[in-house]
Amino acid sequence: MQQSLPPALFVADAAGLDFLNTRAKPGAVVLDWLDDGEAFLRWMEAARLVTPDDVEMVRRQAAPGEIDAAAAQARALREWFRDFVTPRLRSSLKPEDLDVLAPLNALLARDARYSQIAPAPEASPPFLLAERRANPTPAALLQPIAAAMAELVCTADFAQTKQCEGEGCTLLFLDTTRGKARRWCSMAMCGNRAKQAAYRRRSPAG
Repeated sequence: MQQSLPPALFVADAAGLDFLNTRAKPGAVVLDWLDDGEAFLRWMEAARLVTPDDVEMVRRQAAPGEIDAAAAQARALREWFRDFVTPRLRSSLKPEDLDVLAPLNALLARDARYSQIAPAPEASPPFLLAERRANPTPAALLQPIAAAMAELVCTADFAQTKQCEGEGCTLLFLDTTRGKARRWCSMAMCGNRAKQAAYRRRSPAG
């Protein structure tokens, strides 16, 4: 298990890509925010794919090793989806890609969910329509991830899926900017590093 992981990064503007970014190299080393069951639960809650109540129910009801097994399934799902997304970055999806997505459709078919009126995180409006899953189990935690992946496939312009241009950075994002000119995972990280590197190259002392 990795120690002292920084907070998970949510820079992709698409939950399906944020899921892929749970294993990434935003700096000098590769980080994995799903490296065990507890890390998996923390990320799911931080991503708002499950509620804190669901996380606590899973913790209470899971058999020994069951959450770690779900985390391993999530990691396998992540790498399968990475193999789908990576060769299609900056490209448009094609009808024949549907055959490749059969495993995702099979996972989606196992979902059992319903909607509930719940408090909104902001004060106004006071309520939102939230999805709930009956009797959440560790394995059922894959369902909201599958839904996020499917939403990316069905609603995003894949021509605008990109990898950060920062040196060595592997973070992915969906470019939702008006001019479609986004280059960095974030200006606070790779954008600033690139500016500093460009300044050093221009400086007579650089």
